[in-house]
Amino acid sequence: MGDIQRDALAANGTAPTGDFLKLLARYRNPNHGRSIFELFVTGVPFIVLWAAAWWVSSISYWLTIAVSILAAVFLVRLFMIQHDCGHGAFFRVRSANDWVGRVLGVLTFTPYEVWRRGHAAHHATSGNLDKRGVGDVDTLTVNEYQALPWFRRLIYRLYRHPFILFGIGPAYYFILRNRFPIGISRGDRAFWVSAMGTNLGIILVSGVLIYFLGLEAFLLVQLPIILMASSIGVWLFYVQHQFEDTYWAESKDWKLQDAALYGSSHYDLPGILRWLTANIGVHHVHHLASRIPYYRLHQVLLDYPDLANIRRMTIWESFACVKFRLWDEGQRKMVTFSEARTLQAI
Repeated sequence: MGDIQRDALAANGTAPTGDFLKLLARYRNPNHGRSIFELFVTGVPFIVLWAAAWWVSSISYWLTIAVSILAAVFLVRLFMIQHDCGHGAFFRVRSANDWVGRVLGVLTFTPYEVWRRGHAAHHATSGNLDKRGVGDVDTLTVNEYQALPWFRRLIYRLYRHPFILFGIGPAYYFILRNRFPIGISRGDRAFWVSAMGTNLGIILVSGVLIYFLGLEAFLLVQLPIILMASSIGVWLFYVQHQFEDTYWAESKDWKLQDAALYGSSHYDLPGILRWLTANIGVHHVHHLASRIPYYRLHQVLLDYPDLANIRRMTIWESFACVKFRLWDEGQRKMVTFSEARTLQAI
């Protein structure tokens, strides 16, 4: 590794230099053949698995659930393709990104333009304490939490409970909340068209399947798939930003590159899981250069191995993230509710 890279990833905590970010730019150009291949090897298995889940329902519903888990994973992968389209990273032509993203939004229950707007805000403000609330998991500081009345603390505790955060919350968000662009005025026509167009697409696709399979058969397959996929997706997003030594700062001290590199984890998954989740675990590099197609993110780590060790987290280590609920500005780390009580006593 050259001097630029060594300086950029020095142990003193500084983020990559502009020169290093220029080096990352060479990974940005998508390969249309590879992108089409990725779409094919993700979309076709999803359709086949959805059909298989319905077919085995006549044998055993437990088999349907088992096959639905696999289908849900491929639906998550389709969402990652939609995600890359939103960044303009999947195809070189914007219209191709947009139309693939819109079509996939029908399968993922996610209106493309609405999601893209919120996700762009997430990338622009991730880790900024003064700009929380758009495209992120609600996070309070210890002082903010302690200043709340008891019922507001209870609401926050319920919100951060794993059953809500990874169960009820994802189901509400993808099945109900995504149906309307909440927080966007009716004057923003494109976003309402996106939401209503996605809803219409969902109705049409669902209507065809219900016509041929019946309502009960459709729901017994579709609901487990969308529920499991949404929970998996929220889990991945959560562990990519809500770990103990993540990055938060006030606007006056906040730096985009620091937030990208140190506020996003490297969720180091085994090869098959890395493929199934479309390398989204290489999240710190993604935040550094969001125009890199997901199928080139792992190559960045191979070429610059020092990046692989920054905010690295294994599957086993990721389970500990669930207990961290508040940001302690004094220690500059996420803490548990019990740790917050100890700080209050001090």
